[in-house]
This record gives sequence, structure tokens and C-alpha cells, in this order.
Amino acid sequence: MTIAEEFATRNFSIYGQCASSFLIIFIEIPLLLRICPTSAKFDTFMRRFTTNYMRAGIYLVMGIIQWLSIIKEASSLIAAAVMLTVAAGFYALAGVKGQGFVGSKTLGGQGVAQMII
Repeated sequence: MTIAEEFATRNFSIYGQCASSFLIIFIEIPLLLRICPTSAKFDTFMRRFTTNYMRAGIYLVMGIIQWLSIIKEASSLIAAAVMLTVAAGFYALAGVKGQGFVGSKTLGGQGVAQMII
């Protein structure tokens, strides 16, 4: 099934997956904010997620959306729900332990973003 056919099914779990993956890519790979043409409003929204608590919150919200999508019928979306919930837990744990957020240089953190300027 192509992506166009998936969207044509009007299955909202498909829409949820796409929205989640889009946000995760821009949250976890900040280099994309510099190289992709995005609006100032979108950039401001994405820059909110620079603390462990904010990341825990957004991952928890995305996890809840996935959990809600499998209430009617269990599907492979349970894997996404579990992983998003686990990620939220790790970010929350880092926040509770007082650990500051550290961006991975491999994923476009501080070192890589400055190299391309």
C-alpha cells in the first residue's frame, strides 16, 4: 500500500503516526531546523523542546495518542506507543535527577550545527 492509499483510507492512526514522526525528527535532529525551509513560527515551536521536561511532555502526549488509537483494535501501533512512553520516561527521569539536557553531536547537536555555518 502506498502512502497515498494509506491516507485515502481515512484511518486516523496513519495521520497520528505521520504527525508524530515529523515532530520527532525535528525535535531530535536540530540540524534540520537550519537546513530545511521552515517558518519562524514552526522554529519557535520546536525550540520549546530543549529541556528534559518539555521533551518528556511531548513524547508522553504522542504516546497517549498512540495508546488511544489502539483502544478499539490492537495493532502494531503498540510498538510506537511503548517506545514513545519509554522515551518520555527516560526524559522525565533525567529531569527528576536534575540532569541537564545534552544534545547528541551525532544527531546535529551543538557541534554539527555550528560546523555548517
